[in-house]
Amino acid sequence: MSRKGNCWDNSVAESFFGGLKTERVFFTNYKSRNEARKDIVDYIEMFYNNKRRHSYFGYVSPGEFEEMRLLEKAA
Repeated sequence: MSRKGNCWDNSVAESFFGGLKTERVFFTNYKSRNEARKDIVDYIEMFYNNKRRHSYFGYVSPGEFEEMRLLEKAA
């Protein structure tokens, strides 16, 4: 990664983490680190649609793709 504002910056990651902070983290008072971790994981799983098919994966969902890869490694 390069400096902020450079054409090589990671705008997708910056956008995701900006949304995470403004939608969840800034308005929530977590009682423990475990509670924060659970809430952030829930947000990520909601944001990242694991069931949507991707052309990059041969029109299977990311979850199915991971399962296929694990089965290939086991064989």
